Parts: sequence; structure tokens; C-alpha cells
Amino acid sequence: MLAKVSSVAIVGMDARPVEVEVNLATGLSDFQIVGLPSAGVREARKRVEAAIVNSGEQWPQRKITANLAPGDLRKDGPMFDLPLAVGILGASGRVNPKKIAGYVVVGELALDGRLRPVRGVLAVSLEARAGGAKGVVVPALNASEAGLVPGVQVFGADHLVDALAFLNGELQAHDDMPRPERLLYLDPAPGPDLSDVKGQALARRALEIAAAGGHNVLMVGPPGAGKTMLARRLPGILPPLSVEEALEVTKVWSVAGLLSAGQPMVTQRPFRSPHHQASAAGVVGGGQTIPRPGEVSLAHNGVLFMDEFPLFSRAVLEALRQPLEEGFITVARQGAAVQFPAHVCLVGAANPCMCGRAGDGRALCDCSPGRLDAYRSRLSGPLLDRIDLHVEVGLLTNDELMDLDPSEPSSAVRARVIKARGFKDSREPVRDMAIENLAAGPKHFLSTALAHENFSPRGLTRSLRVARTIADLEGSESIDENHVAEALQFRRGVWDR
Repeated sequence: MLAKVSSVAIVGMDARPVEVEVNLATGLSDFQIVGLPSAGVREARKRVEAAIVNSGEQWPQRKITANLAPGDLRKDGPMFDLPLAVGILGASGRVNPKKIAGYVVVGELALDGRLRPVRGVLAVSLEARAGGAKGVVVPALNASEAGLVPGVQVFGADHLVDALAFLNGELQAHDDMPRPERLLYLDPAPGPDLSDVKGQALARRALEIAAAGGHNVLMVGPPGAGKTMLARRLPGILPPLSVEEALEVTKVWSVAGLLSAGQPMVTQRPFRSPHHQASAAGVVGGGQTIPRPGEVSLAHNGVLFMDEFPLFSRAVLEALRQPLEEGFITVARQGAAVQFPAHVCLVGAANPCMCGRAGDGRALCDCSPGRLDAYRSRLSGPLLDRIDLHVEVGLLTNDELMDLDPSEPSSAVRARVIKARGFKDSREPVRDMAIENLAAGPKHFLSTALAHENFSPRGLTRSLRVARTIADLEGSESIDENHVAEALQFRRGVWDR
């Protein structure tokens, strides 16, 4: 007999439909899986057999052939355990094949028949809706995640027995799935607050502009000046995630397998901080066959903080140029070429030199000119050109350290950021970020500044974007000289090259 079960394969950010065909034939007892399965999928044979037997079902002593179609799509991971088991029992007559039709089935089986969660279930649910399926059958711990997609019937099974009962019409699908809007607007736990930061007025201003306009920041200063402390407070002044943004982030985290059972949706803007020895695959994404998202994608719609920025490998630093410019990263491997979202606010932190004492004032720098140039040249010109705000973070004075007055809290800064973004969305679309559309005053100021600075066309365009953000923070319809002056101040490199 032949049975067919609908399932999916996760490729990059998307779920691609896979039809699991199971055929029982006469002959010596055997179980083979074909259709370009990975080693992990082939291991499912023993798991599926043990799970079926330990669930009280009879294992068919027949020649079993399971085909995962299409045959030219690589299948990876344990998510095919449950559709294989359902297909075998459907071909055996234990489940009505007509009732299986229309449901997308995924799940990993334990040897006793319990179902373990799998990654990418949000993408599975989206594909089920797009393909017109009745619903999805997933592990119970993935049910809330699958239910984030409206219009999809979800059944979360704790055990293979439950999945069979549902497909036979003995159990009903869940109808109490949490809605994304409700999850998103639950009171979040407070994060690090800017009120903890003493002094550093210029760096605080840079973070506010970055949050209002989605700009990238480079902070340079000696160890202990507070660069990491400042960066960790940037998510707290960003606007809350919208439902669409939250689902985008959740989809990335889901295919990466980072969602926990009690966290069906990412509700706060991500903050990712990879170590400076992280590989290119770990930062921008990769894998041996089918690529998986890296840190730059896990930080999508949030903050990517790269401490010891110049110490990252050249391959990592140069690979950042595409996502910083375009908001996505394309990763190609032998198995597939996939595109991951990577719209991030990059915050790079660096010491002024290798020893960290240049400009300290309390100790002498012992870096030779060659060593200093080698350290600073690790950040290439094209990469620095994509970073809009360059700010020096100096050591605090004794008076600043002993100041007991609290600094401005994150809530006040966040209110200004939200207001600026709202102003940007509500004002008439203008092209004043083009030089020819500037008023005479700021155009003359910019022309004078360019006579003394060497800006690339990209750098000039990004400076005008920063000026536009500064104007938005003030609620100004047009860019004036003060906005341009402040933007150019942040554009000047903190390292003399």
C-alpha cells in the first residue's frame, strides 16, 4: 500500500513543501529512505521504528520505501520523523489516508514516542497557509509558535499516539493560540537604562541619533571608558517592535533553533554581541550544506554590538559591507544560496590603539607607528564609509565620577526617538537629502566643509541622512546649517589616518 504525507524542508528562511511517500511491498523486512536525505534524516529509521513499537502500534514486517520528494532538494534535520511514522502507519491502514491529506506534519520522535520540538515551525505554518493546507500537526512545544500565523489550524501533539488520534478524528485542534499582538504588548522586563551612564554627553547624543535614524556607530576610547555600557543601553531607546518586525525576527530565531518552549515569539529588539574570534560563518551565516543565519541576522531589527571591532578577522569585517548597505546578507553554499534579513544597527567599539593607552593622559602608549597603523588599518575605508557616526568615548573626570545626580533615563530618550520616527513618517516626502534640494544656507555650509574634508559620494549621502535624522529629532521640515554641522562632526574619523 501507498500513503502520502505533506511535510516541509527548511532551506534558509523558508519552508519548502516536501511530500513523504511511503510504500509497503512484499519482501524481506527493510526500511529505506530516498530523496536526497542527509545522514540525520537517514538515522530516523531507528527512531521511527522504536517510537511506533513503543507507542503500542505494530511495526509492519514488510519492505518499506520512503521517498522524500522532490528528489533534488536536500533534506536535513529530525523534523521528518513524525511524517515518516504517520506515513508508515497510514500505509498499514492504521490511519485513514484521506484524513492525512491537507495537513502539514513535522516533528522529532523520541524512542518512546514522545515528540520533541523542531526548528523553523513559524516558517512551516506560513508555508502551510500559502499552500492552502487545512492545518499543521507539530510537537506540543511548538504549537504556540505555529499559532502565530492566523488562519492556520494547529494541533500540538505530546506523543505519537496523540498525533494519530487527531488524524483519525478522535481529538480536536487547539483553538486558544496566543495572538502576536497580545504577546507583543505584554509588559517587558526593564533592560539596562541610560540613567546609569555618567557623563559621555557626545556618545549619548550619538546613540539617540542612531536610534532615531537606524544609523551605525563606531565608538573609540580606552578600556573602561564605558563603550560596552553605552552599547547595551541602545535597545532600550529604540522604538518597540511592530507586529511585522517581531514576526520577522521570530522567523530568523526559529530557523536558527533559538526559540525556547516558553517563548513562541521574540518581543524585544535583539542585542547580539559575538566574540571577536567568531568565524565568518558564525557572524554572517553559513554551514556545510544548507546555510543557517549568523549573528548579523539574529540581530535583525535590533543591535549588533562588535566589541574589539578591529580584532575581528578581515573576512568577517568585509562581509559586513553588504548587510550594512542593503539590509540583507546572501550566503551561498553547495546545497543552496539563501538570503537572510540583516537590517541592524551596528555598534562597533575599539580601543584607540593596540595597548589601549593612546590619548589616555594617565599612561604612555607604547605602540610603535607601524603597530598603530597596522591596528587602525584593520578597519578598511569602505567599511568605515558605511558607519555614519564616529564618536570618541573618553575617560570620565573625577568630578563626573563623583557626580550623584542621575542622568537622563532611557524612557525620556526613547520618547524623543519615537516622536522623531513618527515625524519622519508623517511629513511630506521630500528629497532634501540630495545636495541640489538643500536650502542655500546649508548648501553653502556643506560646500565649505567639503573643501577641507575628503568625503566619498557614499559618505556624503550618509552624512545628509544623519542631518535629516537630526532635523527629525527637532521636528524640523528642512535641514539647516546646524543639522549639517552636527552630522559632519560625527562623520570625521576619530582616528587620524
